[in-house]
Amino acid sequence: MHAVPSPAPEPAPPQPLRQGAPLGSRVAGDLFTNLSSVLRGKPDQIRLAISVLLSGGHLLIEDVPGVGKTVLAKSMAASVGGSFRRVQGTPDLLPADVTGVSVYTRSTEKWQFRPGPLFANVVLFDEINRATPRTQAAMLEAMAERQVSVDGATYRLPKPFFVVATQNPFEHAGTFPLVEGQLDRFAAIIELGLPGRSSEREILLGQGGAAHLPAVEAVVTASELDEAIQQVATLHCDHAVADYVLDVAEGTRNHPEVTLGASPRASLALLAVARGHAVVRGSRYVSPDDVKAVAGPVMAHRLILSGGGDLRANRAVMDEVLATVRVP
Repeated sequence: MHAVPSPAPEPAPPQPLRQGAPLGSRVAGDLFTNLSSVLRGKPDQIRLAISVLLSGGHLLIEDVPGVGKTVLAKSMAASVGGSFRRVQGTPDLLPADVTGVSVYTRSTEKWQFRPGPLFANVVLFDEINRATPRTQAAMLEAMAERQVSVDGATYRLPKPFFVVATQNPFEHAGTFPLVEGQLDRFAAIIELGLPGRSSEREILLGQGGAAHLPAVEAVVTASELDEAIQQVATLHCDHAVADYVLDVAEGTRNHPEVTLGASPRASLALLAVARGHAVVRGSRYVSPDDVKAVAGPVMAHRLILSGGGDLRANRAVMDEVLATVRVP
């Protein structure tokens, strides 16, 4: 009879967490603890998700069904004390269903705007590739400008505003793949993958997973998260690290298999998420290791290869770029 290996210990939360630490570090630590109690055995993916949240960007979780995409998204939403709305991607979903609609009120004889689910601090767009291109396009202005335009009027979205979307890359029937311009609005795309044996055993025994979601409580208010995002944006970055970001971007543009490399927006996103990753580690400055840790999830989906290819092929190119670019 084979011996059953003991469960691997859960990774320690980011440091420092004690009172008096920078707000961003304390928020990151509390979020890490919360998310780790639900999504077992995925510390790197959790760090990336928090890094994107603290960078002020948006997150796309791409993987097969049943590995915890929605669980991660829901636990992130539950951990933030602001408003939360969920949108289920379906072919009959209309743009007005997500942005809102103007309704004529007979008593006042005026048109009144009724906000859609985008008017929340955290928006979960589940199976976004099942929504039609028109509805996906309605997300562009919201994600890029933090506003929506309806019937000629513009409405600002709340702060902070964080979209976390999910999609299954292997199911094509009844889906509408996101085009390059829409993918570019996501700061990063992460894959979860299958859990390790010990982590899956914990889920089977009721430790974490979807069953634990009702126990997740908010650990940060919307105003605290907004303040933390502003602090992360000013985290110190040395000129050498900024040049390293530029070298990585330049490496994608010069790669022989790449038709369209990283844009300046991609470079900005890379540095922003690297700043978030540094804060998750408890650091007060950005290091080249932070850039390397997030470069694949941030840059890969923005590349267009000459022979086509999926996200994994793009990430293989990113691995080659990171292997050839000199680290300061």
